[in-house]
Amino acid sequence: MAKKVLFAGESWMATVTEVKGFNAFSASKYETGLGWIDKAIEKAGYELVYMPSHIAADHFPYTMEELKEYACVVLSDIGADTLLIPTETFSTGKRFPNRCQLLKDYVLQGGGLLMIGGYMTFTGIGGQGKWWATPVQDVLPVQLLTCDDRMEHCEGVSAESVDAGHPVLNGIQGEWPPVLGYNKSILKEGAELVATLCGDPFIAFGNYGEGRTGVFSSDCSPHWAPKEFCDWEGYDRLFKNIIDYIVR
Repeated sequence: MAKKVLFAGESWMATVTEVKGFNAFSASKYETGLGWIDKAIEKAGYELVYMPSHIAADHFPYTMEELKEYACVVLSDIGADTLLIPTETFSTGKRFPNRCQLLKDYVLQGGGLLMIGGYMTFTGIGGQGKWWATPVQDVLPVQLLTCDDRMEHCEGVSAESVDAGHPVLNGIQGEWPPVLGYNKSILKEGAELVATLCGDPFIAFGNYGEGRTGVFSSDCSPHWAPKEFCDWEGYDRLFKNIIDYIVR
């Protein structure tokens, strides 16, 4: 039976108002950043369980028993508040387990965790991601900033390998395709740094308790990961290697 990977986030809703002279109307849409990362994980032989942000708010696991069904949890462009403020907590004041503390405990007990960059992971746009203020920070290989940590590079910047012999880079050849931005962070002492962007951590790992965690500080889909990166021949192999290394 294939090991399960819980992938949370990478979804959004948008409302656009068009003004046409005297008149105006609004239209809404729901989108995801899937189409690349999900296929890469499935090609790697894992069973992907996808939980978009609005579903994760109330259905992300509340117990260790539920969480341990997964060999790895991936957080991508989803803010800490989504796990910290379930719907009934906000609307009626009902108490629930702290799922950020649960994620930390899950790692310490042998679980795997990968945080992928975006406007709502790491610290994010306007500081709204806010993962630095949660127990998850304790089991990440990087220290998150306490302010807006986005580094926007519309000109494109390419990663540089730091440890060419690392198993995560097995099969990754040639130059890295450029990305258009990433979340800035500071490498923790003792963490494994595999690649950098502009001198900042890009891919890094750490061992905590019985588990292992990793960060990929850019995005896995547009806009930070342009089509050139998503369609790169090394994309699937890279994320396979990352998940494999975390799951061990």
